[in-house]
Amino acid sequence: MAPAVKGNQFWKARAKHGRSKIFSSPNQLWLAACDYFQWVEDNPLKESKLVSFQGESKIEEVPLMRAMTIEGLTRFLSVNSVYFNHFESALDLDGKQGRGFSKVIADIKETMRDQKFTGASAGLLNPNIIARDLGLADKKELSSDPENPLTLLISEISGNTLGPK
Repeated sequence: MAPAVKGNQFWKARAKHGRSKIFSSPNQLWLAACDYFQWVEDNPLKESKLVSFQGESKIEEVPLMRAMTIEGLTRFLSVNSVYFNHFESALDLDGKQGRGFSKVIADIKETMRDQKFTGASAGLLNPNIIARDLGLADKKELSSDPENPLTLLISEISGNTLGPK
C-alpha cells in the first residue's frame, strides 16, 4: 500500500468529521436512563435461602433489591464515567451552557438517590453502605480530657460508667 500523495485533499470528501454523538438530545439521555431504571427493577439480585415449611426444607432464590448507581448506568449505556460526566458541563445544541443535559443528569442522580434512600429506609438495601454512598454520616464527637481524648472511649469500652477520673 502506497502512502497518500503529499498535498492531497481526500479529507474534504468525508461525509462527517468525528464519530456520531451517542445522545444528541437530553431527552434521548433521559429515555436511556429510564431503560436502565427499568432494567434494575426487572433484574434483582438473588440470594439463596434455606426455607423450611412443615418439616420440609429446600433452598429457594429470594430476590433482593438492586441499588441504582452511576457506574451501573454507564455500563448499561456502554459509555465511561468521563463521557457521562461531560454532559453536566457540555453545551446544548443551542449553544447554551448545559441547560438540558445538566437538568437530565440532575434528575438521573436524584432518582438514584431517592431509590437508594428509600430502599435503605425500608431495609431492602444495606443502610450503612447506602449512607456512605449518599454522603450521610452518623457522627459522634468524643469530648473529655483534651490532653487524652481516648479516656472517654476506653471508659465506654470497659463498661466504666463513672467516666475518667
